[in-house]
Amino acid sequence: MTEYLTALDAATRVRAVDEIGVPLGPGQPVAFLHALGERDAWTDLTISGALLVDLFAVLTKPNVRLLSGFFGPAERFLRDSGADVQFVPADFRRFAPIVRMRAPRVMATLVAPPDRDGYVSLSLHAGATVDELHRAGADPDRLLIAEVNAGAPRTHGLPPEHPHRVHLDEVDIVIESDRPLFTLADAEPTPAEAAIARHALEFVADGSTLQTGIGGVPSQVAKLLAEGDGGDYGVHSEMFTTGLMELHKAGKVTNKTKAVYPGVSITTFAAGTAELNAWLDDNDAVAFLPVDIVNAPDVIARNHNFVSINGAIAIDLFGQVIADTIAGQQFSGIGGHEDFVAPSGLDLSDRSLLCLPSTASVDGGTISRISPSLAAGTIVTTPRHQLDIVITEHGVARLRGRTVRERAVALAQVADPRFRDDLLGAADALR
Repeated sequence: MTEYLTALDAATRVRAVDEIGVPLGPGQPVAFLHALGERDAWTDLTISGALLVDLFAVLTKPNVRLLSGFFGPAERFLRDSGADVQFVPADFRRFAPIVRMRAPRVMATLVAPPDRDGYVSLSLHAGATVDELHRAGADPDRLLIAEVNAGAPRTHGLPPEHPHRVHLDEVDIVIESDRPLFTLADAEPTPAEAAIARHALEFVADGSTLQTGIGGVPSQVAKLLAEGDGGDYGVHSEMFTTGLMELHKAGKVTNKTKAVYPGVSITTFAAGTAELNAWLDDNDAVAFLPVDIVNAPDVIARNHNFVSINGAIAIDLFGQVIADTIAGQQFSGIGGHEDFVAPSGLDLSDRSLLCLPSTASVDGGTISRISPSLAAGTIVTTPRHQLDIVITEHGVARLRGRTVRERAVALAQVADPRFRDDLLGAADALR
């Protein structure tokens, strides 16, 4: 029988030795996680999730650890403050089998208010936890906790196979919350990012299906496309952003040319402004599907004229990409990076754009993000053979089908002019 409890009362149902599974980012039950911080005397509590949306006090308690598949500012702050925060290397679609393997006794998620039939939408997140939520609800030895937030948008999947909802009869504990939803403002692009976005437009034709990540470049690309003359775009993107909403509102998205799930924009989670959350409410133009479908390379590759736009921290002349660590320390996560970069090589109509400013500021100085080679011990996010297009503010490097030396020269030529001659010399030595 479903119980209706306060967040504090629900927190008492967690054992001193226990494991809790929560979704990535916008799907997290914030009131419940904060309520856990009111308790002490944990013996061995593990919380599995990714991209925390707040600093939760429970993670500062003795004998509590967080297993995160994607670090954000909260994970980095907690780790650097001494909390037991550990990274689980996996791309986003592999989170699904990992959560099934771990089978946390407690699964908890944010949901929208119930409809008249007793179903609650999973709102801003499908991700890797959908199946495990249903399994926990069906298992009498496990707990399924649904945090109903009155402000959470009711979003849709593609029923009957992917309805993106659970019924209250499946839920063991319901918490009601009025906490503000997580929002993410669009970053104002730097001059370098604005220049990169202008270069990227060359590769987006009418009817292209788009995937965009987070940050100044993707948001600026979406803005330029919304203001431009093109259209008939499709969307198949791990993350649905405010920029993609603006593209919809400009009438540029029809999804009619997509080979996979035509007529609807596909995503697995949404993060953006409060306006985005309101626009998504009961909007069947966007469908939320589990990440192991959205990020599956074979599904992505079936969409012709697919253009993915992603970022990186650094790259070497061989094309090896660092996208989730800095100086060997975990900074973010793998997410869908490789999944969306890789399929572009399977069809000549598809393009993968890897975008990064040519320099970075470190300790008051300027360094090149393009280096002759990666230092020993560097952690590679995406291997060299999967790259297609690399864009900096200085231009475009086309890597597909080129030799090692040709690729290195192309990358050196889009480096900052202050470092270009040295990089060209290093490229010339490659054979």
